[in-house]
Amino acid sequence: VGSPERRQTIMAIGIEGHWIGVHDGDLRALALFKRHYSYRRRASGQPRGSPTFVGQGQKMILLTQECDALFVWQFSTVDRLDQQQGVRCSVFRNEGPLRSSDLILEAEELAWQRWPGQRLFTYVWPAKIKSPNPGYCFKCANWRQCGRNQDGRLIILEKLMPLS
Repeated sequence: VGSPERRQTIMAIGIEGHWIGVHDGDLRALALFKRHYSYRRRASGQPRGSPTFVGQGQKMILLTQECDALFVWQFSTVDRLDQQQGVRCSVFRNEGPLRSSDLILEAEELAWQRWPGQRLFTYVWPAKIKSPNPGYCFKCANWRQCGRNQDGRLIILEKLMPLS
């Protein structure tokens, strides 16, 4: 699962857990992403020409060894239009038996190993989620709501690196 070099990179940073690193375009990761509420087909209805799905900037794409959960971190190398700063969780999908909050906590540690001290944040679109408590799994991992996006449709959740 994943290239041996990439798997070694994730394990070498001291986190032994459920995640392995994969490349943008990994077909197993893409399949999970296509079932995430943020996935958009092209306006023409045709599939994308490339299997890459994360976009520009620095990224970390994590897949569980069983290929039943996906977590994507993105760190923008240019100023963001929404003025949010830090490392963004652009996709989290869990279709497996592991508790989502535990997977989030492991993914946080990996992000802070790569981007020490950075604020972590994500957007949650309540209208697209069945839960009566949107972002519940992040909240169980001690994330806090810190606002909404400019048009008010998306909730912004964040987590700051604990002081040692």
